Amino acid sequence: MAAPDFIARLAAICGKENVASGIDLSERRGLFHGNAAAFVKPGSTEEVSAVVRLAADLKMPIVPYGGNTGLVGGQTPEGLDNAIVISLARMDKVRALDPDGNTLIIDAGATLATARRAAESVDRLFPLSLASEESCTIGGNLATNAGGLAVLAYGSARDLVLGLEVVLADGRIWNGLRTLRKDNTGYDLKHVFTGSEGTLGIITAAALKLFARPRSVATVLAGVPSPDSALALFRRARTEAGPDVTAAELIPCFGIGLAAKKLGVPLPLKAQHDWYVLLELSSVSASGLDDILFRIVNGARVDGDIADSVTAGSPEAREKLWAYREIMSDAQGLAGASIKHDVAVPVKDVPAFIRAATKAALAAVPGCRPCPFGHLGDGNIHFNVTQPESMDAESFIARWDAMNAAVHEVVKSFNGSIAAEHGIGRLKRDLLPGIKSETELDLMRALKTALDPDNQLNPGVLLHKR
Repeated sequence: MAAPDFIARLAAICGKENVASGIDLSERRGLFHGNAAAFVKPGSTEEVSAVVRLAADLKMPIVPYGGNTGLVGGQTPEGLDNAIVISLARMDKVRALDPDGNTLIIDAGATLATARRAAESVDRLFPLSLASEESCTIGGNLATNAGGLAVLAYGSARDLVLGLEVVLADGRIWNGLRTLRKDNTGYDLKHVFTGSEGTLGIITAAALKLFARPRSVATVLAGVPSPDSALALFRRARTEAGPDVTAAELIPCFGIGLAAKKLGVPLPLKAQHDWYVLLELSSVSASGLDDILFRIVNGARVDGDIADSVTAGSPEAREKLWAYREIMSDAQGLAGASIKHDVAVPVKDVPAFIRAATKAALAAVPGCRPCPFGHLGDGNIHFNVTQPESMDAESFIARWDAMNAAVHEVVKSFNGSIAAEHGIGRLKRDLLPGIKSETELDLMRALKTALDPDNQLNPGVLLHKR
């Protein structure tokens, strides 16, 4: 039980106006809820440290809170009666910007859009790209190892980090904000905290990699007969354009129809196709990409891998093509309830996975409408399943566990992942033992015990404590 004066003690650290009590919190889909004994907004790393020390003294659990864009419940104090929720919203400043070294040091409470705009201000690119960039935070992106649309070319959040500043469970501050590209001085601690979902420490700032901004972009949306043809098109693009292939997104006919309806626009091609691929090339060279893209598309047409296509002739046309992909998740609501899966398999296995998972989903719920879409280029497919037209939403959602089991069993058969870019959180915590070996789980528990022996940092997220 918390001390009766703990709110006053928090106010003494952060200011009365930055502390609230009895706040009900819910994640964006309403799947997880919780009441915060205190919702605190520290204004500095030192204040975060003081809050964590107080929580440790009072034996109160701590839940780090970013932009509330997470999809696995890691930001809610569900099941915790006396949690202190720490928001870094006030810590949103750019600390340092070095275009020569291609680095950015930024507070963890800054939005992803702030980081991207800071990079653009010195003619650089911070390539992490998410639809929620105006609200998701750098701390949340790193804590969940966010993926997004640019993983194919630049990697996930983990690949973009050079250093971190972290407040540990006992309140100590680890300042690892190094911007070195080479540093072989022992364990690489930044990777311990990246992807740990706030269970090992609270990320308060990050040193990030920047890149040269593309000078030219070439984009095509192609109608293709099958996922196999989509993979053949991607393979051809990688052969012709190499690292200039920056996106290869797969969209099914069902999904693009919903997207067009949601956007209030026609289908992108004259005829309807079973599958679509949104392929994009980017280069620091000012010219040449259009010719490369023409060779890719023309070769794929000759081989029968493309039935029709439209190429973006302007930035505005590019935005219109990307809109079909970016609205996919929201558009699925037009067809009813969805059971969603964020999974990954080896790129070469994507077509076989889609076939096998579709068969499994239909066996689990006859008449359901699978809508697999996403990042063909890195094997991350959002295998979302929409309710049958003949079934009500409540009855379909009641089949959640059965559908998850069916799809995840297929993922396991391809040696894949059940959490490609959204994390584990509370939503998938109980599924982890079926995916990770006992040795892997023991190693993860050992890290948790070493860094947070009292299990105060985001308890109930990612791991059950033994």
